Amino acid sequence: MKFLKDTWLMFQRYLMVFLRNPAWVAIGVIQPLLYLVLFAPLLKSLVHLSGFPAGGAYNVFVPGLLIQLGLFGASGVGFGLIAELRAGVIERFRVTPVSRFALLLGRALRDIVTMMVQSLILLLLAIPFGLKPTVVGIIVMLGLVALIGLGMSSLAYAAALALKSEDSYAPLIFTLSLPLLLLSGVLLPLDLAPQWLQDIAKANPLSYAVNAARDLFNGKGFDQAVFEGLAIMAALAVVGVLIGARRFTRAIA
Repeated sequence: MKFLKDTWLMFQRYLMVFLRNPAWVAIGVIQPLLYLVLFAPLLKSLVHLSGFPAGGAYNVFVPGLLIQLGLFGASGVGFGLIAELRAGVIERFRVTPVSRFALLLGRALRDIVTMMVQSLILLLLAIPFGLKPTVVGIIVMLGLVALIGLGMSSLAYAAALALKSEDSYAPLIFTLSLPLLLLSGVLLPLDLAPQWLQDIAKANPLSYAVNAARDLFNGKGFDQAVFEGLAIMAALAVVGVLIGARRFTRAIA
């Protein structure tokens, strides 16, 4: 019970910090929205190509944008933690009885709520463009984004605690995020790629999330791709939380 109470307290604390500057919700949506407006129309000429998934350009592209939103939204959370390290906030937690695990989960839950709001905004904005989601697809899609947010934000916090500097943290996340993005099929379906590139992409866990999201939005139901995506993202979340919690424990030992 103490762990749950500590997690709730941390979640409330960091949610209030976020609500004091809610403009970050809009800022997080701007980049995917630009892709939606400026890039997605280019895909309309590709929908008849062999290998392009069924469902229309926007039902193929928007699910990938939501995965991208989860990736980039979670990758950037470490900057706030580094600022707290510099201000001595993390140091002061050493004298408190709060659970070290709760310090991570409280932050991560705040990040997940933020991504949920951003995802819903993007979905609403995409409907006038031609997106035709299903209710089940939206619900499970949000679950995928939540799992990505939990796993990636936990890893981001672990990296921030290890590096302790924006000068080191920024190049790391930008360098790692780019291949994860390109090899996930977010921008273009990987079925259009040469076989060697498809083989490399199989090592990218986000590619399974993108495939699952597209199947959900195209009304295929809970097929094998959906189960694979959920299982792999759940495993990523567990690994990320364990690594992040261990780094928090060491930092505030």
